[in-house]
Amino acid sequence: MKKILILGAGMVVKPMAHYLLDNNYAVTLASRTKEKAEKVLKGYTNGEAISWTMDEIDILDQLIKEHDIIVSLLPYTYHVAIAEKCIAHKKNMLTTSYVSQEMAELNTSAKNAGILILNELGVDPGYDHMTAMEIIDRVHAEEGKIDEFYSLCGALCAPEASNNPFRYKFSWSPKGVVMASNNGAQFLKNGKVVNLDTTDLFKDPLMIDFPEVESMYVYPNRDSLAYIDLYGIPEVTTMYRGTFRYENWCEALDLLKALKLTDYGQLNLKGKTFAQVTAELNNLNAHTLKEDIKERFNIDDEHQGLKAIEWLGVLDAGPVHLEQGSAFDLTSDLMVHKMMMEDSERDMVLMQHTFRVTRANGQKENIVSRMLNYGNQDYTAIARTVALPAAIGVKMILEGKINEKGVQIPIKKTIYTPILAELKKLGISMMETIEN
Repeated sequence: MKKILILGAGMVVKPMAHYLLDNNYAVTLASRTKEKAEKVLKGYTNGEAISWTMDEIDILDQLIKEHDIIVSLLPYTYHVAIAEKCIAHKKNMLTTSYVSQEMAELNTSAKNAGILILNELGVDPGYDHMTAMEIIDRVHAEEGKIDEFYSLCGALCAPEASNNPFRYKFSWSPKGVVMASNNGAQFLKNGKVVNLDTTDLFKDPLMIDFPEVESMYVYPNRDSLAYIDLYGIPEVTTMYRGTFRYENWCEALDLLKALKLTDYGQLNLKGKTFAQVTAELNNLNAHTLKEDIKERFNIDDEHQGLKAIEWLGVLDAGPVHLEQGSAFDLTSDLMVHKMMMEDSERDMVLMQHTFRVTRANGQKENIVSRMLNYGNQDYTAIARTVALPAAIGVKMILEGKINEKGVQIPIKKTIYTPILAELKKLGISMMETIEN
């Protein structure tokens, strides 16, 4: 029986572990908290939970040596150290994280060791790459051109659960989402590069009608330009990657950022109220804070962003819970307290690719490809759509159906074709329409 080592027992591991166990692989799940891993493996005889941390390098060496493939679901900062061990022991490795520069630099070493280090095999990144490349490769094979490409994705609560002023809830820690809100962005629009400073990230969202849901708002996702070369579409004149949100989110985050409430600078918070912290960050009066904000930003009581941040509590006269920390800490902690999904609520993952293409005969058409995936009583949608592509990747590597070497992401037909076919069997697929 082939043996798989999964490092990390976080919020997306369960569908992966269960898929691999159900396919008669032996799975070792290593976690800081052994009980968490045991809970994931409950009911399976071919799973083993162990207590382990990255500090235990000697144990990691032995674990890698004893297993056929390694999956790292740890924070991305640990991936390179694990990859170096996998190279030393000539064991294939897989992650769902973006390829860092340090990871990319291991490409030659991995090839020389005869192993594959497959990264970015989740939902975004991952499923977005594979489903985009499937269409791009098909258009190019038919001698067509990609003129415009919009790739949009969002992990959200289902519409019926979007019942707070942000219209957003978290099925994992909010800190990463709030941190991402501090990014800037750049994309290509009609042949011109558009650079957005972080202060403008949420100011001019796109509006996209998503069937069976509602009109969604989209803000740009980091650097879209890199994907022109990555996807092999030098002919493209518009390249835009974006993030789906319900109405209200962009206004709320824009106001939070304008009020410096996502800043990382350390503050002395001892004995202060939330209103005092917000006021001091912005040279406003804590006693007339809401009115001062309305005047400064020329908004009124009906402004959705103002309603949202007031509901969150950043204008409250209550004491903060930290003595030292940042405004980012305060804001994300409030979100943890007030915006986590309930067990009884569903989440969903939306994805949409829109291509404007020119066919070989000069005909123009739009290709729109969409996925709508809801969570269920067993797994959240985000856990399934992140974990199952990775789990299938592990299975395909072990079965010899993926034989690439070096540091890779799933943009080659030899990688994405078998994974997408298996995902379709599990109910994860895109629906494609063509409009002239």
